[in-house]
Amino acid sequence: MKIEILPAQVEDKPVLRHLLQLCLHDYSEFNGKEVNAHGLFDYPYLDYYWTEAGRYPFLVRVEGTLAGFVLVRQLELDADEPLWQMAEFFVLSKYRRQGIGREVAHRVFDQFEGRWQVPPQEGNLPVLGFWQRVIEDYQHKKPGAVFLQ
Repeated sequence: MKIEILPAQVEDKPVLRHLLQLCLHDYSEFNGKEVNAHGLFDYPYLDYYWTEAGRYPFLVRVEGTLAGFVLVRQLELDADEPLWQMAEFFVLSKYRRQGIGREVAHRVFDQFEGRWQVPPQEGNLPVLGFWQRVIEDYQHKKPGAVFLQ
């Protein structure tokens, strides 16, 4: 199965914005967020991924078909060892439970060497379990990998 993680260009922003709505909809079951008056979930940070240093947007494709996205953020820009955050991570339902999310996460960890933070999704047990398995598997392959709470 061919999995691609492609840097999202500014012209990809509308596509990423649409996928982000699906992601935020999934999260709303656990975080209680509501849509705004326009029927959309607010996410004020997306534009910054094309205007601020230390932010990296990616689209995920499986066999050439759009399958998700990843937003990576560098939290400590001046640190000797970078601290990266998996700010948002989303795989469409059709592509879940096939090892695609794990593969994407591992490739992203490999691309951005340093310490990592994967923010918890409070109450979202499937996501918490996913990240626990992904991180344990990655640390087994790369024993020196550091993940912060």
